[in-house]
Amino acid sequence: MRTSSRSSINSTRFRVVPESIQFLVPEGVERQRADVVLAENFPNFSRSQLQKSFDRGQVFIGGEKVKKKHPVDTGDVLRLVLPTPPPTSVEPVDLGLELLYDDEHLAVTVKPCGLITHPGAGIEGPTLCHGMMHATGGELSRASGDLRPGVVHRLDKETTGLIAFAKTDEAFFKLVEAFSSRSIRKEYLALVSRCPELDSGSVKEPIDRHPVNRTRMAVIEHGKPSHTDWQVVERIGDNALVRCFLHTGRTHQIRVHLSHIGYPIVGDSTYGYRPREGEEAPSHFYLHAALLGLAHPITGEDLLFEAPLPEAFEAELDKRRRAS
Repeated sequence: MRTSSRSSINSTRFRVVPESIQFLVPEGVERQRADVVLAENFPNFSRSQLQKSFDRGQVFIGGEKVKKKHPVDTGDVLRLVLPTPPPTSVEPVDLGLELLYDDEHLAVTVKPCGLITHPGAGIEGPTLCHGMMHATGGELSRASGDLRPGVVHRLDKETTGLIAFAKTDEAFFKLVEAFSSRSIRKEYLALVSRCPELDSGSVKEPIDRHPVNRTRMAVIEHGKPSHTDWQVVERIGDNALVRCFLHTGRTHQIRVHLSHIGYPIVGDSTYGYRPREGEEAPSHFYLHAALLGLAHPITGEDLLFEAPLPEAFEAELDKRRRAS
């Protein structure tokens, strides 16, 4: 079985040189907000999308920048740069991904750090889906939608490691069922910012959206059942390399559970990591999907994949070993 040591990606972005257009305010408009008039006349864009043009100072009347609330009248001429329309599909992009497994129904790869799994609101640039479209020649299931081809599970942007994609609809539905029934084996390696006193433990705390910050998850009394086991692999001074065994697949589960028991992942400022005095904060957190075991969705064959730690992760471990 081949593995990949790629751990980062050049953040090349799709960019189209913006071109300004002129828009003549039509008849019947009197003292209406500029953003309302534009949204009515450019139905492919919402007011929130058009807000980007105003925020970037790309809407003008008579050479003067205007804000979204600026009143306009019939005959006014607006010069503006329209926001990039949201994508409706994922095009292939060569991101140099290596396929550890590839047949008619299933593909497995190693996700590098800094790569989002699939497109979504506000995401610019290539995602893992774009790279997998290239790596598989476009042969990915569309059962999860045109913007999420082949996606049956996800890894956070900064998380590295093993991830599977469905190439046929039959494989997609069976893999989704396997993940839902918890029959997939998933193990992660995390570098935590405090060294646990115990050698191992189990966290069975429910997780749901944070009640205030909706982009975060949190341990919530009436949240969804969540279960993470952990085991110390190596103690490194005040830090430790920990192996985590996932029994459920909640969003940010390992990050939330480790933080909840007092061992936030190094670099994960979202969930409690704070650099010690004199310590330089890492540019990303250290969490790696090291092992993925599953039954082939069509043949039933037992498959087991392992991916070594990325070079950047190993370098961080070595730096802390020397310091300790």
